[in-house]
Amino acid sequence: MHNIKDIRQNPDFYKDKLMERNYNLDLDSLIKLDKKNRELITKKESLEQEKKKISKNKDPKNFELSKKISKDILIIEQEQIKLQKNINSILETIPNIALEDVPKGQDEKNNEIIKKHGDIKKFDFKIKSHIELGKKNNNLDFETSAKLSGSRFVVLQEKYALLERALINFMLDLHTIKFGYKEISPPLIVNEEVMYGTGQLPKFKDDQFELNIEDSNVKKYLIPTAEVVLTNLVRESFAKKEDLPLRYVASTPCFRKEAGSYGKDTIGMMRQHQFYKVELVSIVEPEQTNKELERMLNCAEEVLKLLELPYRIVLLCTGDMGFSAEKTYDIEVWIPFEKQYREISSCSSCGTFQAKRMMAKYKDGNNKKFLGTLNGSGLAVGRLMIALIENYQNLDGKVIIPDVLKKYMNNLDKI
Repeated sequence: MHNIKDIRQNPDFYKDKLMERNYNLDLDSLIKLDKKNRELITKKESLEQEKKKISKNKDPKNFELSKKISKDILIIEQEQIKLQKNINSILETIPNIALEDVPKGQDEKNNEIIKKHGDIKKFDFKIKSHIELGKKNNNLDFETSAKLSGSRFVVLQEKYALLERALINFMLDLHTIKFGYKEISPPLIVNEEVMYGTGQLPKFKDDQFELNIEDSNVKKYLIPTAEVVLTNLVRESFAKKEDLPLRYVASTPCFRKEAGSYGKDTIGMMRQHQFYKVELVSIVEPEQTNKELERMLNCAEEVLKLLELPYRIVLLCTGDMGFSAEKTYDIEVWIPFEKQYREISSCSSCGTFQAKRMMAKYKDGNNKKFLGTLNGSGLAVGRLMIALIENYQNLDGKVIIPDVLKKYMNNLDKI
């Protein structure tokens, strides 16, 4: 959450930067609320001093005056608390400030393609979608999943279930053994404060699966991404500078309502309510976030390089970044049937934005500073399956297994 003091001192800066993020903030009204809030605090402190002063005088006449002052203090306190909550509710929904090297723009049309890698395969037969290929032998079963859970779910069977597991194990081994990430098996259910810490709440409440727990006043949610739990491992704590960077990886199911995607990718595995993702999170000194972002991007890229899948890197513009991000790279993999690149990973630096919401700090000598946080998909498993199935398909509908994946697939050459 942004500090109201910073906004008060640099209103023009925030006005310009938030316009870049497509966020329309009534800055003048917010500053007026802040001014009134500080006036109430000053008035309350003044009355408390007055009450303290007259309490030293034992004159009975001061008893009624003290009661009146106490009543006035309570009224002001209640008004100030209400006003502070109003200010906080505004601050909670203000997105992070983009870094200077982020391209300015309103939407994805203003994103910058940084590079392309790999050659797009030319097929000498009519290619099939992952849906058509998966329906052979009922490896992808959308009909049964619809009976079980509704739309945007899938049942994977036999070799396709094995492929999902193989990709997860392949990526976990790569990120832990080659890149030094620490594997975590986290809870899939978290409380409201944890969701708030990484920025999912309150702004994106409509996209979350909230659990109905009887006899509990504590709200619980299914995680939309492992970023939520991995980043919050350092919440309300002090890390040691010598222990930084902290790098975590986890493979978890992710749960999203996809509230803003009505009509998009309604069939197939591209956009589902439940999907697996291998997530990378780094906790670093704030000065190291740019360097760590490049490293994280390289780690995620390596998956596609080893699987020999064509992809491109896109630097998102100010208007297309996520709420908590200050800079984001998307990795987009080539999907043959759609004849287009589709996002398979977003790698983002959040600066100290999330750390301030989580109260996550580190000790630098005698100073206590907020940590820098980063997150990235390494990669989304469902979309990786789509890319692999479609790029490695044969005329007979079988799918070739890339060499690096064979040991995770019981040495199968094809499925």
